[in-house]
Amino acid sequence: MTARRSLALAGAGALLAQWTPAAAAVLPQAASTLGISTRLPSDRGVLLSFDDGPHPQGTPAVLEALDRAGVPAVFFVSGEQVARHPGLVREIAGANHEVAAHGYRHQTRRQWSRALLADDTRRALDTIATVTGVSPRLYRPPHGVFTVSGLRLIRALGLEPLLWSKWGRDWRSAATTSTIAADATTRLRAGDVVLLHDADHYGADGSWRATTAALPLIVERIAAAGLEVASVRRGYEARELALTI
Repeated sequence: MTARRSLALAGAGALLAQWTPAAAAVLPQAASTLGISTRLPSDRGVLLSFDDGPHPQGTPAVLEALDRAGVPAVFFVSGEQVARHPGLVREIAGANHEVAAHGYRHQTRRQWSRALLADDTRRALDTIATVTGVSPRLYRPPHGVFTVSGLRLIRALGLEPLLWSKWGRDWRSAATTSTIAADATTRLRAGDVVLLHDADHYGADGSWRATTAALPLIVERIAAAGLEVASVRRGYEARELALTI
């Protein structure tokens, strides 16, 4: 093997190692290798999670749907939207849903330096804590993209990275109530984390409407599978994330 070819392969290997987490949300085995949770321990619980809010119309509609169903959720909020709509984040927390961090700016982190990511994450945490009085413990990056260095930083900041095992693909203009419910609940298992969106800031205009309409059907299908919508807790002995049921 020539020196040039060896150097090329080494460079490709380093690039793969840096970019592998970008596929973590799509390839569960990649997430598992890196210790990024896509599912949580549970006997029969399923976690509903919402990204990209708060949104002046979408978030209240989703909160109302969750309240009618009597189920909890985790909201991964974007710091820039929290700054614009702080009252909505207080409503999320006041309804006993968990407020988690989705970064400050909604941009893919693939080419961000460690310093830039640290500044963005701390800004998001400070903004959320100022509004709610509680510092988030969960983190999900925009588009589910981690880099190796970014993952190390998030953990160094005391945050638990959490991706998803099911998604409603509800940010698309083609998504409907039926497709969202089907994508979110097909082959559902205990411990699944379902990704939905309560905002259209970064997706198709008005996409939150179909998500809100799909929620009763999603909750119904979870129950039909013999499962329950659950919230997140830390195991007292293992000190690891788990679902409440």
